[in-house]
Amino acid sequence: MNSALMMLIDGRFPAGGHTNSAGVEAAARIGDVRDDATLERYLIGRLATTGKVDAAFCAHVAALTDPTDALLAEIDAEYSARVPSPKLRDASRRFGRQMLRAGSTVWSGPIVDVVARSPSGAHQPVVLGAFVAAAGGTPHDAAALSFHHLAAAVTSAAIRLLGLDPMTVAAAQARVGREVDQWMVDADSWATAPVAELPACGGSLTEILAEDHGRWDARLFVA
Repeated sequence: MNSALMMLIDGRFPAGGHTNSAGVEAAARIGDVRDDATLERYLIGRLATTGKVDAAFCAHVAALTDPTDALLAEIDAEYSARVPSPKLRDASRRFGRQMLRAGSTVWSGPIVDVVARSPSGAHQPVVLGAFVAAAGGTPHDAAALSFHHLAAAVTSAAIRLLGLDPMTVAAAQARVGREVDQWMVDADSWATAPVAELPACGGSLTEILAEDHGRWDARLFVA
């Protein structure tokens, strides 16, 4: 992984990631996430479902050699179909716009130009995949970065919301990361598969909690 891609991993990169709890805020409210053990369970479940979808789309976009508006529109529609919650779709586009704004000051290229023309704003995994490509990364890099972004959102939000020990949370993230490494063998197939055949796994509770979270009068995170 080259030095430019390291910027996309860095939590200090101003892409708005600090406003994303990846559902932890809502899960904590109902008691589904309350300590290290339940956080680790939540993290592995989220990465195995929505995380795998995000990583697949990110890898697919990073592999595009001839990006066009029509192709990106098809990818956008396929990703949207995998996110039943309107609140989550809106949040994904918001995070995508924030990442696009930050990343466009650093990277440029045909794929970034196409993504920037998305009428409704591209989803975050699509934008991340475009920047991985523009930075000279591979589909494998894109999938790894996508999994990392989600894991970091979950763990950092849990520390802020619940006051968990950052050391033990880091250990839990590392344990889950070893599980994620086994899924990375699919990155090359995600890159070349027709977009309609990319993973479509999700979780009903994730969608339900996202809709509930969007109706709160006060919250710390966008999603």
